[in-house]
Amino acid sequence: MTEKEKLLAGEIYDATDPNLMAELAVARELIFDYNALRPAEKQKKLEILKQLLGFVGDDHVIINQPFFCDFGKNIRVGCRLLANFNLTILDEAPVTIGDDCFIGPNVGLYTACHSTDPVVRNSRQEWAKPIRIGNNVWIGGNVTILPGVSIGDNTTIGAGSVVTKSIPAGCIAVGNPCKVVKYLSDKD
Repeated sequence: MTEKEKLLAGEIYDATDPNLMAELAVARELIFDYNALRPAEKQKKLEILKQLLGFVGDDHVIINQPFFCDFGKNIRVGCRLLANFNLTILDEAPVTIGDDCFIGPNVGLYTACHSTDPVVRNSRQEWAKPIRIGNNVWIGGNVTILPGVSIGDNTTIGAGSVVTKSIPAGCIAVGNPCKVVKYLSDKD
C-alpha cells in the first residue's frame, strides 16, 4: 500500500511521505488564495472550495475566512453550510458535514492521531479516524471535535465543548468532555 492508501484506510502511515507532502502543498496554495479573496468575491470563493474540497453540496455553502485544512479532498460538505471565522479541519481521514449545518467561530475538527510515546511520535508515524457531522447540526464557537467522533442529526454542541466521544441525534451536548444534557424530546 502507498502511504496515502494507508492514511485513507486508517492505518499507520508516514506523515513525511513526499507524495503526501506534495498534496499538502497544493492544498496550502488553494487555501492561501481562498483566504486572500475579498469578502465580496463570493463566486471565486465557491470556485476555490469546489477545487479544494472533495464535495460541496450546493452554491449556498459559506465558509468565512480565514479557513484552514490539510488536504481538503477528504472533506465533504452538504448543502447550506454556514461556517464562521477560523474553521480548522485536519482532514487526514474523511470529514463529512451534513446539510443545513452551522459552525461557530474558532472550531477545530481533528482526524489526525499521534502516539503518546514521544519516541514513536517523533518518528512521524500517524494514523487518522474519520469525523461525521449529521444534518441540521449547530456547533457553537470554540468547539474541538476529536478523531473518530460522529454527531447525530438535529444536535447542538455548546460553545467551548471538547467532543471526545460520539454524540447521538436530537440532543444538546456541552462541556469538556462533551456530554448530553438534554434530548429535544424532553419537556422543559
